[in-house]
Amino acid sequence: MMGAPAEKARSFGPSVKRLLRLLLSHPLSVGTVVGSTVASVILMAVAPRVLGHATDLVFNGVIGSMLPAGLTKDQAIAGMRASGDNTFADMVSSMDVTPGVGVDFSAVGQVLLIVALLYICSSFLGWLAGYLLNVVVVRTIRGLRAEVEEKVHRLPLRYYDASARGDLLSRVTNDLDNLSQSLQQTVAQFLNSVLMVIALLVMMIWISPLLALIAILTVPLAFVATAQIAKRSKPHFMAQWASTGALNAQVEEAFTGHELVKAFGRQGELEETFDERNDKLYESSWRAQFISGIIMPTIMFLGNLNYVAVAVVGGLRVASGSLSLGEVQAFIQYSRQFTQPLTQIGSMFNLMQSGVASAERIFDVLDAEEETPDPADPETPADDHGLIAFENVSFRYHPDKPLIEDLSLVAQPGHMVAIVGPTGAGKTTLVNLIMRFYDVDQGTIRVDGVDSRRMTRDDLRERTGMVLQDSWLFGGTIYDNIAYGDPTASRAEVMEAAQLSHVDHFVRTLPDGYDTVLDEEGGGVSAGERQLITIARAFLAKPTILILDEATSSVDTRTELLIQQAMANLRTDRTSFVIAHRLSTVRDADVIVVMEDGHIVEQGTHDELLAAGGAYCRLYNSQFAGPAEIDEDESVQAT
Repeated sequence: MMGAPAEKARSFGPSVKRLLRLLLSHPLSVGTVVGSTVASVILMAVAPRVLGHATDLVFNGVIGSMLPAGLTKDQAIAGMRASGDNTFADMVSSMDVTPGVGVDFSAVGQVLLIVALLYICSSFLGWLAGYLLNVVVVRTIRGLRAEVEEKVHRLPLRYYDASARGDLLSRVTNDLDNLSQSLQQTVAQFLNSVLMVIALLVMMIWISPLLALIAILTVPLAFVATAQIAKRSKPHFMAQWASTGALNAQVEEAFTGHELVKAFGRQGELEETFDERNDKLYESSWRAQFISGIIMPTIMFLGNLNYVAVAVVGGLRVASGSLSLGEVQAFIQYSRQFTQPLTQIGSMFNLMQSGVASAERIFDVLDAEEETPDPADPETPADDHGLIAFENVSFRYHPDKPLIEDLSLVAQPGHMVAIVGPTGAGKTTLVNLIMRFYDVDQGTIRVDGVDSRRMTRDDLRERTGMVLQDSWLFGGTIYDNIAYGDPTASRAEVMEAAQLSHVDHFVRTLPDGYDTVLDEEGGGVSAGERQLITIARAFLAKPTILILDEATSSVDTRTELLIQQAMANLRTDRTSFVIAHRLSTVRDADVIVVMEDGHIVEQGTHDELLAAGGAYCRLYNSQFAGPAEIDEDESVQAT
């Protein structure tokens, strides 16, 4: 899923329509934006026509001062024709001149004042529209970011298992930021440009349909050129953001596992991988920007051709008296303004393509299949003892790869159930099914007699405490990290949980005690101490069902024994599932379940399974017998 956009560009239109629907969720603000923009464009379009009237006043005054005073206009024109100057006579015949009268500067001043007011009002309305539209965009992105955040919590664990964390982070951060920037820089300008093209086209047709036809001839060429170039740049923009996600994923992995990288001397290999992905990002970014960058020069070239044609034909029309000089001046200004919004639209296409590419990656997350919803009429167990029953459970991560098949198991309240077996046997999957991180394909898991799928996930997980092999701490104090297990707990309850899990004895040796601030990596405490904090968090939750997935693997032997003693106190009327590879930690378990290839091959107490001489016995001997007594098969099983 994550790499697909780099190979195939999806439809531009549906993504744009979806973005527009998001923007239109603020109808009042959008309506004000459109109204202000329309008014601003109309005033901007009218101003050159009014300014052309000032040019006519000046030109008429100059020509009038050149004619003999005391004559009428018709007499002056007749004199020109009598002298053979028919071209000049045709031009004067279409002008409003009075022989011997110069420029009326008062009238010119009034016209210029009107033009200034038109431009001032247009600019204010344009600023208002831009301001309100930015507010709409910011609110839309805020809502989209909140929607993505909510969606992330509704996605099943299967989605995260199949996704690179760095790429997902890139989608919900980089792509959202890029979309926000693209919308802010393009929507207002695009709306203004489209309306400006329409208004200027109307004004040009009003002045001269012939010149308008000449000017319009370049528009289809511009759109065809833009569409063809954009079509070729879209896949590269998709590849650019897909490569950005892949690069972020690689960097995140390198930063997270930097100690391991250095321990195995893999810096050079990581640098090669980084360089390869960085070069791929560079290549796709360069191609996207280069191809999309051709749009603006192409439109400018067509605009210049249009300008030359309008200037030549317009000059001939003035000479023939068909148009006034002010009208031609206004038309030339319109023609230049007409190509400007087209140029702006072309120049925005690279930003628009980049923004839409990011939007599609965000929509991928929003459209991802969510975990099955909780039942409309959920059930709650009448008792809260922790009786867990697996009834003919089957589950597969992939349809063609069986993992757990027809598994049945009963965990009695207050019992410690140890799950052992080789890697890949399905041990962790079993507890994931209990927590409903995944739902079973067939069969039923009952909690105190109720099908777990008939319970809400919150109800099920409130009864369950889980400690994983990889300890997770968030940035905050040690106290806050423990209290995360039950935010309503009192300080005394937090301290009790810390003492039961043997956190208290090392916390008191720290200068700030429970107020010691930890970062996300748990800096300042050891790996074992981090694990103890997570165990204290689980103790504080007082769960009915306790799941420990290799939870003591980072703890020394003495502390492990102390934790086991503390767990014994918690197991009263509670069910504990312990996944362990170190079999010394599960000797006292009430039931030891041995799994191989998704099946339970043995179950019983430690002594019973050793006496049976089966799979558990082989695993146990592989860990505690001397190296010379371990044969090849047992060695493989032990791993």
